[in-house]
Amino acid sequence: MTKLVEALLKQLKDNSYRQYRTKETESPILYPVDLFGFNMGCGKPLKGADGGNVSPNYKRIITMGFDATRKELTESISAAEDEAKKEYGMRMLEKLDECIRVCDEYRETVRSNRRLCNALQNVPHKGASTFYEACVFIKLCIYFLRIDKAAHLGFGRFDQYMYSFYENDKKNGVTDEEIFETLEAFFISINYDSDLYTGVQQGDNGQSMVLGGFDKEGNSMYNELSEMCMRASLELNLIDPKINLRVGKNTPDEIYVKATQLTKQGLGFPQYCNDDVVVPGLVKLGYEREDALNYVVAACWEYIIPNSGADFPNIRTFNFPLVVNNTLHQKLNLCESFDELLAEVDSAIKCESDRLIQSVYGYAEKNQPLLSLFIDGCIQKLADMWRGGAKYTNFGCHGAGISNAADALAAVKRCVFDEQTVTKAELLQALESNFEGFSELRNTLRSCPKMGNNDAEADDIAMHLMSVFSKSMNNRSNGSGGVWRAGTGSAMEYIFTAAKCPATADGRKASEPYSSSFSPSLDVKTNGLLSVIQSFTKYDMTDIINGGPLTLEIHDSVLRNDIGIEKTAQLVKLYVELGGHQLQLNSINRERLLDAQKNPEKYPNLIVRVWGWSGYFNELDIEFQNHVIRRCEYLG
Repeated sequence: MTKLVEALLKQLKDNSYRQYRTKETESPILYPVDLFGFNMGCGKPLKGADGGNVSPNYKRIITMGFDATRKELTESISAAEDEAKKEYGMRMLEKLDECIRVCDEYRETVRSNRRLCNALQNVPHKGASTFYEACVFIKLCIYFLRIDKAAHLGFGRFDQYMYSFYENDKKNGVTDEEIFETLEAFFISINYDSDLYTGVQQGDNGQSMVLGGFDKEGNSMYNELSEMCMRASLELNLIDPKINLRVGKNTPDEIYVKATQLTKQGLGFPQYCNDDVVVPGLVKLGYEREDALNYVVAACWEYIIPNSGADFPNIRTFNFPLVVNNTLHQKLNLCESFDELLAEVDSAIKCESDRLIQSVYGYAEKNQPLLSLFIDGCIQKLADMWRGGAKYTNFGCHGAGISNAADALAAVKRCVFDEQTVTKAELLQALESNFEGFSELRNTLRSCPKMGNNDAEADDIAMHLMSVFSKSMNNRSNGSGGVWRAGTGSAMEYIFTAAKCPATADGRKASEPYSSSFSPSLDVKTNGLLSVIQSFTKYDMTDIINGGPLTLEIHDSVLRNDIGIEKTAQLVKLYVELGGHQLQLNSINRERLLDAQKNPEKYPNLIVRVWGWSGYFNELDIEFQNHVIRRCEYLG
């Protein structure tokens, strides 16, 4: 780490910086040694976002520059015959001109920062010519899009679209050390305003970065810049950018080992995405293979197409435990066998899918003329990205609490139908009373087969639920020019939606949280990491590919030596080879987390994976802190 980066990092972690972030100001702030010299995002926190969770085409804009983009836009406006299109084109032009005006004014305020001032003589009017200029341009773009109410915009495949700038610098005699210093400074700079982004919790800001992947011939696209990004993240130990690593059957072991070093650091990333599953799954949903090969993740983990996509990957959440619970209350007494009950659950899943689809049929986000400039096709069509400008406008539906629902049905099957140790009336009464007076029955339900133990009884039910859900959702019209996509995620709904769900037959009490995304239910005692991975890789995940990771908490003692790191890396590799689609690991210590709750001042930089993002533990609301603490710690 260079002296410059050390100074930047010290500034970032200084408490006075955190105090400044809460102030409302529209003036750029100059940091003495900041390569970027500004935090233009230190204005009012973004509220009331009009859309986001897409991956803008930064490469096109930072390569062309605003002037060339403006020229292309004015030519489209001049050639248009439709007055409505002309009018929308003029709205886009007004937004772009405002960005140019602000940049011109800003350049005059940073004359004391010679390097930044020199860069601003070229960008954003012209395209970037160096790696540093490209980083400055991206920072400007992020700022303008954010204050224009575009939320949760990630960096996409940073290592791919920035690689040409890296190569150009190298040809011109810039050393790897100099480029790495710029990269680390860029990483630090995006943390200055990270908690000003809209989100459920501090840190839920969508600043994700995707690295690696494969081309159409199966060749690895992990390059020198990918390696630099991994190394910078490891060295800086910050929550942003959140690294997502695209892997597959051809990923070398050493990359898994390097990635596990980040896990050891306690960052909660990288999140792994399996190209061997994701790409075919996206093709099944109608994406062209070339686009599917270029996939990235949205703010958390939903798979989206960069540059040309305006998908809404988290527009609705399917509440599996509630659907199963309602079915039990309404239909259990009418069923003579478990197969009859399962058929009723199938019907309920289909009905709920229909309801969710109809609830937003034909929906489109508000017009976003500035963000649309960054989505391919919108300038040529003079159309908003959400209304015909983008190539893809698909909707995604999360699947919350899959393991809780499967565990509940497995318990009903075992106790009510197979062994007949619990009557239907007893079960329903226990659920209605939230298990008050039924502690023994609750213990019986909790001892039944559970997902995460490689138990066919529970796993087969889970696969059945996912199959019915995906068939009820996938490729159905959304009324907005796209289709629906089913997924295994839950986002924050494992807390919020669960709070509205009564007691369930897996032994969960009313309002208790579900598992996070595609993971074992809370408090389930599993047979270890291997059995969990086996349970959660049985289903063909190409059929439920909206996203939603298996989340595993590993005790930090597992990663204290090279052997533990190697074993963990091999475990990730096994998950990929078995057909898992997405995986995130949390290296935690329960006692440390409990102490951090009592003595937060001792742990100012303690990082944990929350759902699809990592944040500082002390900045989380108590219910999210408690959920992380309650998750299983796997000791190997």
